Amino acid sequence: MTTSLADHLRALPDESLAALLQLRPDLVVPVPADVSALAIRAESRVSVARALDGLDQFTLQILDAARLTRHPEEGTTSTDAVLAMATAGPHPPAPTTVRGAVDRLRARFLLYGPEHALRVAGSVDEVSAYPVGLGRPAAELDARTAALCADPAKLRRTLLAAPPSARAILDRLAAGPPVGSVPPGALQAPPVGAEDDLPPDATNGGAPTGSPIRWLVDARLLVPVSAGTVELPREVALLLRRDSGPLGPLRTSPPSVSAPPREPKAVDSAGAGQTMELVRHTEALLESLAAEPAPVLRSGGVGVRDLRRLARGVGLDEPATALVFEVAYAAGLVGELDLPGTTTGRYGADQQVLPTGGYEVWRAMSLAHRWEQLARAWLTMTRQVGLVGQRDDRDRPISVLSAEAERAGAPAARRAVLGVLADLEPATAPTPDEVLELLDWRAPRRSRGREAAHREVLAEAAQLGVTGLGALTSYGRLLLADVTEADERGDDPLGLRSDAESGDPSSAVRALDALLPAPVDHFLVQADLSVVVPGPPDPALAAELDVVAEHESAGGASVHRITTASVRRALDAGYTADDLHALFRRRSRTPIPQGLTYLIDDVARKHGGLRLGSAGGYVRSDDEALLAEVLADRRLESMAFRRLAPTVLVTPYQVGRMLIALRDAGYAPVPEDTSGATVLSRPKTRRAPARASVSTRALDPLAAPKLAMPRLLGVVEQIRRGDAAARAARRAPAVVRGSAARVAAGPMPAHSHSEALAVLQQAVRDKALVWVGYVDAHGATASRLLRPVSIGAGYLRAEDDRTEMLHTFALHRITAAVRED
Repeated sequence: MTTSLADHLRALPDESLAALLQLRPDLVVPVPADVSALAIRAESRVSVARALDGLDQFTLQILDAARLTRHPEEGTTSTDAVLAMATAGPHPPAPTTVRGAVDRLRARFLLYGPEHALRVAGSVDEVSAYPVGLGRPAAELDARTAALCADPAKLRRTLLAAPPSARAILDRLAAGPPVGSVPPGALQAPPVGAEDDLPPDATNGGAPTGSPIRWLVDARLLVPVSAGTVELPREVALLLRRDSGPLGPLRTSPPSVSAPPREPKAVDSAGAGQTMELVRHTEALLESLAAEPAPVLRSGGVGVRDLRRLARGVGLDEPATALVFEVAYAAGLVGELDLPGTTTGRYGADQQVLPTGGYEVWRAMSLAHRWEQLARAWLTMTRQVGLVGQRDDRDRPISVLSAEAERAGAPAARRAVLGVLADLEPATAPTPDEVLELLDWRAPRRSRGREAAHREVLAEAAQLGVTGLGALTSYGRLLLADVTEADERGDDPLGLRSDAESGDPSSAVRALDALLPAPVDHFLVQADLSVVVPGPPDPALAAELDVVAEHESAGGASVHRITTASVRRALDAGYTADDLHALFRRRSRTPIPQGLTYLIDDVARKHGGLRLGSAGGYVRSDDEALLAEVLADRRLESMAFRRLAPTVLVTPYQVGRMLIALRDAGYAPVPEDTSGATVLSRPKTRRAPARASVSTRALDPLAAPKLAMPRLLGVVEQIRRGDAAARAARRAPAVVRGSAARVAAGPMPAHSHSEALAVLQQAVRDKALVWVGYVDAHGATASRLLRPVSIGAGYLRAEDDRTEMLHTFALHRITAAVRED
């Protein structure tokens, strides 16, 4: 008697069923109505594909062994049969290893049933068409090929007669996949009589040579399956694999890394140095954006010209600048500001990219906290920065912040690459090729076709200081574990809890703080008026230096310079000469040069000697000689000054223009208000609206939420109650008959999923009415009386006779189908 998957699930204890939901969390989104709905979902194509994506190469090969050893009629296999096939090669794995893989498959119910009658879950054959790269049996492809394969001796003679070029094609297809494309005309027979003109092939007993593919097709070793595609029959591939075993080479453990571990201190030191560079480059980029915001293109993103400008200002190449830009945006430090009332131009002229209000908060954090915010944003952002500069499907360049660089799988790719490094011995630095080999073994289905993206992750991790000297740093390992644990825990879905906000630094921040030089609150003033900061300045010192000095160079010890313009800027911001003298005495660990004292006093003495106001504009001063000098200065002729009084000059131009002209001419004016009081001002900084960092989201936006065991047991209890209610409804006596009874109770879920599909397919042919039971998007069960129109691509399209509307239902959500009498 055949037992369905629903019966197997129904017989499990609650703890085992909860363990299944923990291994395959997508099965509870939404919560199934009963066990039958859970079984249908567990065998659906999407859920099976997700389960297979998380399996390693060896476990997938053991699953393929179960598929290959199934009985052709009963559809079952056994653990012994799987073990026999897996150990048939020249280097057989240990039986316990094979049984362990079978147990992993049974725990996920990709295999289910007793050991002597294992069944493969539905949709596995659809998701993975060719087990271990083997094609279909010859009987399913071609009758003449099947006859050849039925005679082993003849098949071996035919293979031995194959020319070298044809044998190379066979070996390539035997390794998998078994299907190959052929060039146009390769399958066409040569013209009549042309065979005699071809030179003989000595390796083929003097037979004429032609297309090797044509030779293989004529010899029945390849079967054309379409106009340009051929397939290698399974029997031929198994014969070619006789030296390596039917499953091919089996690797029960991940490949080893040849490089010995590095010195952990050297790895952490190299990474810590790069974290300082990342923070410095991010600050330089944001300051450049604050000084000159970047316009947003009409198609979205920032143009190539602006990226080049920012790259020159930051001192990086364009790809590295694009990474810093994208990470800063993901961290909420950069945003768009709407500019209403502007004209439409090349850029759309309605938005600009500039720092947000969160930038000021970020600057006040410690260096380690600032790095952590950037690194967390990088781990979670759904952006593949390596695509910037490439062409999209419309042959347009992909720009920074544009929608074309969005990739939902980017967080999972970063987690996979860093997870490989984290699982190695600390300070181990594998080569990129070794990382790709490890990824191919750990999750071959996920890593296939993503080699370029994984290499980009390694390069980005090095630039961000997550890795050092090619190895994962100690604080990078802690950050990855912290973010992954929070993602799996799922107890802060809104991102309301933050270690930085609570004042409790994370383990990664504490580890990085111990590696970074302590922030300094002092500097060294040189005789040439240069200021050397011997380490990373604390936020207060950095803010003061931004006002009183010009930044010259960065690094472990940054260099600034005191100039006339910087002193005047400080005086404009509200400092007095005494304030500046006190600041340098307090902060400097070297004697104050006499030249600096003279410079401050000289600029302060001239500062405010001229007073500006709006009359058009006026200039007043108690120093009549100074006003006479201004009036006679030829550099200021364009201002058209006129003397109204011995101490007052007026001009038709506004105060702002006068300030610029007088300062360019070497004077030091200050503006005043209508009461004559000096107007103090700092440069105004525009900020975009605040944005939340993407690190508040789940690490993998494609992953289903992972629930704790107590909550899973509650879900199991809910499924059991729904299952009991469904069984009670089926056992309840019918009070009314026909349509009225079905309207009251809905369809009775007496069918398996395959039987329900058979009912629907027959209804499509008969154009008959069917009661369809299904699980809606909220996990509730419902039923409708429908007339099926078509079934395909995983969906049922059916018409509701009462409303005459066409509805679409996912096939994996359908629980029952009963024809209307």
